Amino acid sequence: MKEITLTGKKRTELGKKASRDMRREGLVPCNIYGEKKGENGLPEAISFAAPFTELRKIVYTPHVYVIKINIDGTEHTAIMKELQFHPTTDALLHADFYEVTPEKPIVVGIPVKLNGLAQGVRDGGRINLSIRKINVKAPYPQIPEVLDIDVTNLGLGKSIKVGALSFEGLELVTSPEVVVCSVKATRASRSAAAQAAQG
Repeated sequence: MKEITLTGKKRTELGKKASRDMRREGLVPCNIYGEKKGENGLPEAISFAAPFTELRKIVYTPHVYVIKINIDGTEHTAIMKELQFHPTTDALLHADFYEVTPEKPIVVGIPVKLNGLAQGVRDGGRINLSIRKINVKAPYPQIPEVLDIDVTNLGLGKSIKVGALSFEGLELVTSPEVVVCSVKATRASRSAAAQAAQG
């Protein structure tokens, strides 16, 4: 996985007014949840604020990052957990991160990359990518930036499901029945097939 750095400072004032003031200054309220649990058994969060200019590189991208978050000089390794956007303006209101360690498996969605020219496309069909990411489970150092899928032998009308895929060191968490990609017949491929049948 790609790494990116983020700087933040601890938030002392919480609540809606403090959050609004922060956003006016170009900062986004954030939480990072780690291994540490509170008295109620739920993960304890560190509340911090990070510049929107730095966060946008992590949020508005197809890449999945391991994020080195420096909060007041202390470094935390984390992944993005949840984002909250304004319902009408789409402005980023809040970001949650989840602290990770090199040993503990995490579940994260990794982008799919189709490689090769499918046989079905050579026969006049059109390839259709049904899902952009597959959820995988592994310690973060073992997780690749993309999942490469060879589609060279994929014929017309055929599809590849998650269950047919395997990647070394990764457990696929997305349902095995989910279709990743397929080659759909087009008008041109249907007429070519009809002509071949008549000939």
